[in-house]
Amino acid sequence: MGDFSKDINSKFPNNRVKAMLNVIYTASWISSLQNEHFKTYGISPQQYNILRILKGANEPLSVQVIKDRMIERSPNVTRLMDKLYAKNCIKRLPSKEDRRVVFIEITNTGKDLLESVPDNLNKDILKNLSESEAETLSDLLDKMR
Repeated sequence: MGDFSKDINSKFPNNRVKAMLNVIYTASWISSLQNEHFKTYGISPQQYNILRILKGANEPLSVQVIKDRMIERSPNVTRLMDKLYAKNCIKRLPSKEDRRVVFIEITNTGKDLLESVPDNLNKDILKNLSESEAETLSDLLDKMR
């Protein structure tokens, strides 16, 4: 991956269109790298995100809270959690007050899996940007939204 215009061999009507398409293209590139990285550990980037949320919370969370905290909103959170449950990475705790609410807690197996995943992916993805450039990029993306 190099120059966006050359990679997709296209001309653009203006820089705003080019920037927007470049954001989409780059997001796809990042997603592909993440999928490859986490495949080695038998989980998806979304499952990794769920485990990180649960570990960081230090307490069981409702499925809705987990959904709200996820980076990438996913309509299939229940399916993602089913797979984590099958791997013994999470446990389900029914609410005593409301039978419709289930709390999710990370298990020691889930914590061990998190520990086994090296935290170098983001560094590798952003290796061509200085700290200052990364801050500028982040600010521009915030401004775009």
